[in-house]
Amino acid sequence: MEDLGTVAWPPAPIRTERLVLREPEARDRAAFIELLASPEAHTYLGGPRPRDELERVTPEVPERWPGSFVVDLDGAMIGHVLLRRATGHRRPAAAGKADLGCLFLPEVWGRGYAAEACAAALDWLAGVLPGEPVVLTTQSANSASMRLAAKLGFTELERFEAWDAEQWLGMRLPLQRTP
Repeated sequence: MEDLGTVAWPPAPIRTERLVLREPEARDRAAFIELLASPEAHTYLGGPRPRDELERVTPEVPERWPGSFVVDLDGAMIGHVLLRRATGHRRPAAAGKADLGCLFLPEVWGRGYAAEACAAALDWLAGVLPGEPVVLTTQSANSASMRLAAKLGFTELERFEAWDAEQWLGMRLPLQRTP
């Protein structure tokens, strides 16, 4: 995966009805470690990473690159939305396209924050890279991610086996604007 290229970064914070999407800051380090060490958040991502390893390797300001948004609720990080270029994707249909991913702390699941944050990030991407299709890959067993993909307008391209599980690859085509 690579960053999004020539987009101006960081953008001004993106405000939604309840959330702020912003660039990661040093104050987010503990929440990043919690997110990456969470067994629940990593059920479909190969399992959590050991907390002691994360404490050693996580930089003071984690995940700071174009397309990396902290999802902030009332001044605290609750999740992370990622937009990167899928240059090394295993599936030819996804290679080179923008790729959406997100992770949220389990204590905020089920409140619509992922849909709200991802929709805002996709709107931002449409503004800075008009006409850009976006892909999303998840395990087909991850029913929450499958519902989120449908809500965001992703349609299935294919299913494939990887990491000992069936994976789902979807694409969201750019919205066509009428004159």
